[in-house]
Amino acid sequence: MSKVKNTSVNRTTQPVATDVSAYCHDLDNWPRSWMGLEKDLPPAEGLVACLRPFIEYLATSGLSPKTIRNHVDNLWSLGGEIIRDLHYDPSLRKVPADRLLRNAVHEYGGPPVHNASEEAQRSFDSTCRKLHRFLAGPPH
Repeated sequence: MSKVKNTSVNRTTQPVATDVSAYCHDLDNWPRSWMGLEKDLPPAEGLVACLRPFIEYLATSGLSPKTIRNHVDNLWSLGGEIIRDLHYDPSLRKVPADRLLRNAVHEYGGPPVHNASEEAQRSFDSTCRKLHRFLAGPPH
């Protein structure tokens, strides 16, 4: 007769932050930080509304806090690039924010970031690819 010993491992884990403020305490201020003109606010606020679910997804993804903050920083840059584009092509102001976002990111990355190093652009493109997959729907 053999005895089977049941063991249990008690692993304590850090609680997962689902509140975006843990990684992005100033999300509500992003529209004003991107704004060049007062008319930039409505599309900028729309972009934040579109980005918030992705940031919430990142917060529950199991990625390290540093990686999440890096993605959040890249998302802030993405919003700034999209708002900058509105100044060069005013017809884009009529495009809904979710479409502006979907048009900016693709399976290969995102738009060129003004004055970014190659390393910063690679990081930015990685975030844009992840956002593109998220926007395309499950599985994430």
